[in-house]
Amino acid sequence: MSYLANMGRVERPSSRRVLVVEDNLDAVHSMAVLIKMMGHECSFAINGFAAIDVARQFRPDIILLDIGLPDFPGYDIAKQLRWEPGLEATRIIAVTALPEVDRDRAIEAGCDEFYRKPLDPRKLEELLERRPDAAALPGRGKSSL
Repeated sequence: MSYLANMGRVERPSSRRVLVVEDNLDAVHSMAVLIKMMGHECSFAINGFAAIDVARQFRPDIILLDIGLPDFPGYDIAKQLRWEPGLEATRIIAVTALPEVDRDRAIEAGCDEFYRKPLDPRKLEELLERRPDAAALPGRGKSSL
């Protein structure tokens, strides 16, 4: 059963380090609170330039990346993060208001998955709990709704 269904009665076998990259302060705060309630560590960046620095220091397992940032396109952030030593296995999940037609571009830039906002809390919990198939990581081309 999920954390949301049990309101904290579930023991977490392992927590994830999650970086939320989102320029909307209300959205990033809500997402961070929810992630922490689910038992994971969370850090955030509210612009693209900070995202790279925070990722280097925080070393997240998962990055929830808004593609439509005003200062630095999420596509470019994903591309740069793929070259960062120590972040090669980090799952980058695009969470964006951009239309579905941008999915392929996000995947080609280095995102592992693509989801449209708003992201349902149950889906978020599923994404954070799921262990990626290690064989799929080098291909970096699988996505789902």
